[in-house]
Amino acid sequence: MATSHSGAQELGDTLSVVTRFAPSPTGYLHLGHAFSALFAWRRAREVGGRFLLRLEDIDPDRCRPEFAAAISQDLAWLGLDWDGDVRVQSEHLSEYRAVLDQLVARGLLYPCFCTRADIQREMAQSAAAPHAPDGSAHYPGTCRYLTADDRRTRIAAGERYALRLDMARALAAVPQPLTFHDETAGVITCDPAPFGDVVLARKDAPASYHLCVTHDDALQGVTLVTRSVDLLPATHLHRLLQALMGWPAPRYAHHRLLLDPTGRRLAKRDHAATLRALRAAGHTPAEVRAMAEATHRSVVPTNSDA
Repeated sequence: MATSHSGAQELGDTLSVVTRFAPSPTGYLHLGHAFSALFAWRRAREVGGRFLLRLEDIDPDRCRPEFAAAISQDLAWLGLDWDGDVRVQSEHLSEYRAVLDQLVARGLLYPCFCTRADIQREMAQSAAAPHAPDGSAHYPGTCRYLTADDRRTRIAAGERYALRLDMARALAAVPQPLTFHDETAGVITCDPAPFGDVVLARKDAPASYHLCVTHDDALQGVTLVTRSVDLLPATHLHRLLQALMGWPAPRYAHHRLLLDPTGRRLAKRDHAATLRALRAAGHTPAEVRAMAEATHRSVVPTNSDA
C-alpha cells in the first residue's frame, strides 16, 4: 500500500527497503534498462524489501501502449518480479494537478507564455546565456515580472502557457541547507538554483517528470531511489520539491551508466539493441542479464558533481 506524504524527515535504515523501476514507454527496453531494473530489483530483494514497477507515460505524443505492454513482458522474461500493481502515471493526472494547485496557491508557480523559440532567441542574444544542469535552456524569467492583471488577461484570451517554479521564492520557502544522501558520494548539499525557473506543467504535458517522480516516490513509500548517474544533478531539484511539499527524502544510489562500444550512453533514440531483439536472436534471460552486467563502465558520482 502507498504511504502518507506527511513528514519531511529522511527515511532511516531501519525501514524496509522499497525500490522502483520507472521507465517511459517510448520504445522497447534495451540493455541499459535491464541493468537499471536488475540493480533496483536486487537492492530490494537481497534484504527482503519491495520492488515496484511504474510507467512514466505522461507524454502522450511519445508514449505508446505497445511499448507499455512490452515492458512488463520483457521484465518477466528476464526473471524479475514486482510487488503490487503497476502504477501508470497517466491514470493519476488529477493527483499531480492537486500538487500544482497547492504550489500556485502558495505563490510558487507562475504562468509563462514564452515559446521555446522565444527563449532560444533571447538566449542567442547573449553569448554567455546559461544552461541548466540537464542541458536545457536556462529561462531568463521574462514572464516572472508580468502583473497579475496581465496574466489573467492573457489566460482569458486563450494564450497557451506553461507553469514555472519561481526558484527564488521556492528556495526562500524551505529550510537551508537542503541535503540528500548518495551511497557513493555521501551527504551532498543541494544547489537547485542553476535549474532556474523550471517548467512543472505545460499543455502538452500536464505535469513534468520532476514533479511526477517526486510525488510518486513519496506516495509509494520508496526509500531507496536507484538510477543512473546522469540523473544526479536532477536530485538537487527533486529535494527542493520534496521539501516544499513535506515529502520524505529517500536515499539515493546513482549507478553506473551502460555505454556502447564508442562510449556513448545506450539510448532508444540511438537504436540500442532491445531485449526483445536479443530474445529473438536466441539469447536466454541469463545471457542477457550477464550482458547487462558485463558491458557497463563505471561512472561514479562525487561531491564535485553536486
